[in-house]
Amino acid sequence: MTTQDVGDRSSRIAVDRGHRKSRRAALAGGVGTLIEYYDFSLYGYMAVVIAPMFFPSDDPMTSLLSALAVFGTAYLIRPLGGIVFGHIGDRFGRKKALMATLICMGVGSTAMGLLPTPAQIGIWATVLLVLIRVIQGFSAGGEVGGSATFISESTPPHLKATYGSFTPLGSTGGFALAAAVAGIVSALTTGVQMESWGWRIPFLLALPLTLFCLWVRTRVSETHDVSESSDAPHSPVGSVFRRQPRALLQATAISAAVNGTAYIGLTYMAIHLSKQLGYDTSPVYWVTTLAIGIAALSMPLGGLLGDRIGLTRLMTLGFAGFVVLTYPMMGIMQHSLFIAAVAFIVIMMNSVATQVGAYTLLPQLFDKRSRYTGVAMGWNLGVIIAGGSAPFFAVWLVEQTGNILAPSFFVIALALVGLLAVTTIRGRHTTETADGSGGAG
Repeated sequence: MTTQDVGDRSSRIAVDRGHRKSRRAALAGGVGTLIEYYDFSLYGYMAVVIAPMFFPSDDPMTSLLSALAVFGTAYLIRPLGGIVFGHIGDRFGRKKALMATLICMGVGSTAMGLLPTPAQIGIWATVLLVLIRVIQGFSAGGEVGGSATFISESTPPHLKATYGSFTPLGSTGGFALAAAVAGIVSALTTGVQMESWGWRIPFLLALPLTLFCLWVRTRVSETHDVSESSDAPHSPVGSVFRRQPRALLQATAISAAVNGTAYIGLTYMAIHLSKQLGYDTSPVYWVTTLAIGIAALSMPLGGLLGDRIGLTRLMTLGFAGFVVLTYPMMGIMQHSLFIAAVAFIVIMMNSVATQVGAYTLLPQLFDKRSRYTGVAMGWNLGVIIAGGSAPFFAVWLVEQTGNILAPSFFVIALALVGLLAVTTIRGRHTTETADGSGGAG
């Protein structure tokens, strides 16, 4: 065997090891995010059942709005979670932070399944409900930024979007899994059983799912050299504000647009189909599962396209699709549940492009020493602005205008914000320099 043959073999082995590392990181990040967002989104799908129980009122819509307000409250704490877990990730390693977010979310979801009702302990039940949602929001605040950062640092430049798509695959898949479990439990129980104990089952499933994901994440390699922490800023959040305000503003605007448009489909559409259009709850769960599931499974295809045409072009296609298609698709949903399902899928496919682009792009906007914190802060600020509030404002707009299509204008406005934000990103996509710092290319 010649020296060249030995060198070629060594190169192939190194490449194979690199790809295995990338795949393992993508799997760990994606599976973890899936479990986290399964836990986090369950409340949205259970809101119709939980609302009259924890927020009794003579007006069912008032109860639902109260429950959705608590859903939004969980998002208010997310930036704090991003700062805390971002500090851990930037100072002590990405892996430690991602393990901590999982434990936090698993504890919160299990507690939700064991939560006493107001009939048992009075107002304290509602107080505990809000507290648990705060814990879940705190955890979610550190998960997505960490997963996106971890995967980005584990993958080669020409495959950033392909592997980066596993984060939105996990987050969107978590919503689909939650809808599926809610549908199964709803189908296997009567209305009385669902209100009595059935709603607890999906939350209690969080415990074994969390344990499985913790095992998966123990098998991945750290991407952040902790020894670099001696040179890192003492306060990563301060460094982001002082040194990278433009990147933070870009990340926040993109996040607001991506989350606001996505959450209409992920959380509000099930309410729209059942409450506004009058379709039965059980089939609506399955339509929601189908639409969100197809979107989730399409994320890797979006990643392949993003690596081919560039992230900014990919996001431009998605936001333009929201502007053009959301109103007519919502307009035809009233004709039949089948047509509603097709229209729902069309709307969600735009989210494939915007989510894959954003999750891959944001880590490349920040330098490595404060990347976890920067991505988490930008993403969570955007979520507060338009993500967690999306289902509440959608219901509120319908109530105020009497127009069941009013939420589409909310989506269109945010998509226009997204298009504007994307124009501030120079080049086909951002590039990463040899020292790990991000910058516009």
